[in-house]
Amino acid sequence: MTRTPSRTAARTARLSSRNSPPVTVHLRKMYVDCRYGQLHLHTAFPSSGGFDERTPIVCVHPAPLSGRVFRDFLSDMGHDRSVYAPDLPGCGESGAPDSPPSVADYAAAVGDLLDTLRLRQVDLLGYQTGSLVAAELALARPDQVRRVALAGVPVFDAREREAFNSRPWPARAREDGSHLVEEWQRVRRSRGEHAPLARLGEDLASALAGGDAAAWGPAAAANYPAGERLPLLRQPVLVLRARDEFWDMTARTDALLREGHRVDLDTHNGGLFDTGAADVARHARDFLDR
Repeated sequence: MTRTPSRTAARTARLSSRNSPPVTVHLRKMYVDCRYGQLHLHTAFPSSGGFDERTPIVCVHPAPLSGRVFRDFLSDMGHDRSVYAPDLPGCGESGAPDSPPSVADYAAAVGDLLDTLRLRQVDLLGYQTGSLVAAELALARPDQVRRVALAGVPVFDAREREAFNSRPWPARAREDGSHLVEEWQRVRRSRGEHAPLARLGEDLASALAGGDAAAWGPAAAANYPAGERLPLLRQPVLVLRARDEFWDMTARTDALLREGHRVDLDTHNGGLFDTGAADVARHARDFLDR
């Protein structure tokens, strides 16, 4: 039999809620060890600590950028759960491998993070090249990864893969500096015509800081057998499609994912986590909190 709370008990609950301090989000940075050295990490958690709240989220960024791309998303989602956004090996402030890693290698490094933090169960959110790393981690750890959200999925076909491999990006350094203009133009196309110049400068700086390793992540994604691997996912998957350079590629996930649901965010472009972080957080909460 279900008991109805007394008026006194209900009033006490309301007063307790009213007198509770507002939840604030703590944004922090830290380092953890992984197989490639130290992994730099952006974190967010509520003032309650986050450990007894909802399932933690691990966010995987596009290469050659860093976990900093999720800063607004972390501030939003960190109100009711712990959120982690590592810099992938060779990106941001994380150590680089000695040789070009595969998508599975990147996923294994993020798996080291899960082990170090002793996270028993997580949800994943991957963005562009990071979406493939998230998918591969979900395949490698099906009992640990509960749900997966993918924003912009680079599912290359044979022609697109050949085109990338013939002219990979970010462009390698040239003595005359022409690679700087080439990379600036690429970043501007990727971000969209209304992107702030300061944000373009950040992206360009990330590519330059990575040196030759900056091209490793995009190359791993371009050569990833998404058509073979994505159909193996068993977790529920949310696909968010913005009007970025992967708009057409992302639509290919419809035929690949068994438990996939796609939402088109066609008012946002390549700056999805700048201009659309609130929309991403809203859709992510609807999906992850089921």
